[in-house]
Amino acid sequence: MDELGRVFEAVSQYFALLSEPMRVRILHAICQREKSVSEIVAETGATQTNVSRHLGSMYRSGVLSRRKLGTSVYYGVGDPVLTEICRSVCVHIAARDGDPGRRGLLTIAQDLDNAPQSITGIAVEPARTALGASAGNPAVVSTR
Repeated sequence: MDELGRVFEAVSQYFALLSEPMRVRILHAICQREKSVSEIVAETGATQTNVSRHLGSMYRSGVLSRRKLGTSVYYGVGDPVLTEICRSVCVHIAARDGDPGRRGLLTIAQDLDNAPQSITGIAVEPARTALGASAGNPAVVSTR
């Protein structure tokens, strides 16, 4: 495989992290602040086994941070760019006319937009232009 092929493979694996709905739920659960595994389980409504499996995969991929405090393990956003990509996609899909999940996606996008704007030294540009006429809509991401 040539160098460009390896880059495409890495990009594909990065995007694959968002191909599982539970991983998007987990990212949504921790976008504001780090949480314990039990908090993530309660917020996502999934089993601890399922959540732990996804947390482990996301942590090994480098997109989550992890720390142990006593008997609890806490996970947080380790890659703010993935959070921004997720937010951008939520806004994009919600902007489609007639999308039945619009309100939920806009809420998720707003939560992700309120996530810390700089983690591990990577600045994530906040949204700039409004989506639609409703004052409650989050903004569309402007890319650099």
